[in-house]
Amino acid sequence: MERHIMHENAPPVLRRDEGAVAILTLNRPASRNSLSTGMLAALQAALDEVAADRDIRAVVLAAEGPAFSAGHDLKEVTAHRADADGGAAFFAGIMAACGTVMQAVVALPQPVVAAVQGIATAAGCQLAASCDLVVASTTAKFCTPGVDIGLFCSTPGVALARAVPRKSAMEMLLLGEMIPAGEAQRMGLVNRVMPPEAVLPTALALAQQIASRSAVAVQLGKRGFNAQQAMPLAEAYAAAGAVMVENLLAEDAAEGIGAFVAKRRPEWQHR
Repeated sequence: MERHIMHENAPPVLRRDEGAVAILTLNRPASRNSLSTGMLAALQAALDEVAADRDIRAVVLAAEGPAFSAGHDLKEVTAHRADADGGAAFFAGIMAACGTVMQAVVALPQPVVAAVQGIATAAGCQLAASCDLVVASTTAKFCTPGVDIGLFCSTPGVALARAVPRKSAMEMLLLGEMIPAGEAQRMGLVNRVMPPEAVLPTALALAQQIASRSAVAVQLGKRGFNAQQAMPLAEAYAAAGAVMVENLLAEDAAEGIGAFVAKRRPEWQHR
């Protein structure tokens, strides 16, 4: 089933469901899937729709064309320099909207697997880094090139700092160089590197594997993992322990443990 998130001749984001997996596809290949105000609004709408859909247990985020996303639409940004305030209000608005979308990816109850078939630069790299898993093409490259145009990639740095070691993040941010998929995998930004034709099928297979598990366990786990990352060690263990208790009290935990003891396959109720 395919649903268009925005009712226009060329929807910025497409949705297609494969069982319990929603495939969201950025659909502005001519502009290299830049994160314009329209694209951000469409992606936010798509994420909100998926978050409320109890039948969806995992998400694949893909893109049409040779680029996953080239980041912010610099033509749109430049046009607003003619505003009375020099673009200040627009710049603040677009940064806020982009930050909200990135946080929505992280906060989405369902895990998100990025299928990166081409370049992911600046805020496009930020989007990939915000996903829970990343499958990249052998031809994909990642970059935060803001320093090349006098604009340090500060907001992409937020996602990078949470995805890769500090030195790797700073190298990308300070040098602005293209990072091949293999190197991105070594630094921890990418989980798997595949031939171009295998990127989307691999991302879908991973999402389907996730979707085959108990939704309550996976969703509690994602939320708890993200929450504890920002905590000191003792607080992190306390928070994770509380998540474990909540999970143990769920019906699916009783079913899963019972099935393991009885040596049978569990039957998830997703509650």
